[in-house]
Amino acid sequence: MGKLPNIRFKYYTNNWEQRKLYEVAEKICVGFVGTCEKYYTDESGIPMYRTGNLNGLKLNQDDLKYVTKEFHEQNKKSQLRKGDILIARHGDSGKAVNYELSEEANCLNIVIIRPDLDKCNYQFLTDSINSPTVSQHIKSLSAGSTQAVINTSEIEKLDVIIPANIAEQNKIAEFLNVLDNLITLHQRKCDETKELKKYMLQKMFPKNGEKIPEIRFDGFTDDWEQRKVSEVAEIVAGGTPSTKISNYWEPKEVPWLSSGEVHKKYITFTDNMISQEGMNNSSAKMIKENSVLIALAGQGKTRGTVAINRIPLTTNQSIAAMTFNDDIVPEFIFCNLENRYDEIRKMSSGDGARGGLNKQLVGDIEIPYTSYEEQKKIGTYFEQLDNLITLHQRKCDETKELKKYMLQNMFPTKG
Repeated sequence: MGKLPNIRFKYYTNNWEQRKLYEVAEKICVGFVGTCEKYYTDESGIPMYRTGNLNGLKLNQDDLKYVTKEFHEQNKKSQLRKGDILIARHGDSGKAVNYELSEEANCLNIVIIRPDLDKCNYQFLTDSINSPTVSQHIKSLSAGSTQAVINTSEIEKLDVIIPANIAEQNKIAEFLNVLDNLITLHQRKCDETKELKKYMLQKMFPKNGEKIPEIRFDGFTDDWEQRKVSEVAEIVAGGTPSTKISNYWEPKEVPWLSSGEVHKKYITFTDNMISQEGMNNSSAKMIKENSVLIALAGQGKTRGTVAINRIPLTTNQSIAAMTFNDDIVPEFIFCNLENRYDEIRKMSSGDGARGGLNKQLVGDIEIPYTSYEEQKKIGTYFEQLDNLITLHQRKCDETKELKKYMLQNMFPTKG
């Protein structure tokens, strides 16, 4: 049995101890089991947490239900207390979340673990349960079950390895809590920026039948116009060199984009390259940088997705490139078309998943037109928002990876 973690704070040297979960908990039980819809009330009632509220680092308030005070008082076993650890019995089982609020609350069909605070830090115990060894074991408990539901009898017997020194538990919990707060911060900033972008896209382009937007940069007063893409852009579809001829794919000389890569939005590289000979002997054509690309077809939600290529490249036949005249700012058109994704998909020929766009349909898309200077300001503004979204998402993902690594190394594993 490995009794020491790979990474440890200074000055802590004692072995960790293996305990059954029930040995470090005051109680382990399941919240209310049954139907309680008739006890639901408005927000003046008592919060009733369900499995859907456990799908994040912390309890989320999405679609939170409330029950009457009478129901809450009658069901004391499922009442929550600050410091309780909650685990879903089905769905995303294996993920532990703290109840960190002081307000009264109840829960539905959720495992409640109430730590013995004389033996363990509740945040530390939560992190221990979320460590790979323990969380994977919890998931396995429901994997082979017909009901796929975790029972308290199984949770009670879980092995957890903890330092006897509460001070070391506190240190670990504080450190991981800092990471959780950073993840939450960057995710919130990412979500807020996405919401701002969504709002501004609705306000900075004229609504149907109108000639000016609701929100506008200072100094611009002229009416906007409508133009068809075919009137202001050259539209080119790509092609795929034969995969049977190796010389068409080697040496790797020309970037070649597939429709599945359009989701990158700002294209600075491609997953594949073709040779100059491959381009010359196929329908693939060199596309000027800063063209607007649109997926004509593709799996799932690909069709109708748009991007801008920041490098010259070629594409497959499922992408059309719109290279606009000099009086059109591509970033301006890109953000407009991105916001019209659902509308553009409905233009597709054919039915359902087999439907597709084509050059004719793309050429018929009507786009807004205003002065070059106003286009430039709008395009730059939305590109800056995209960069902020990307930045916060990257920081969020990096911090999640760091936490994952630390969970793997700050807790001993069985061995």
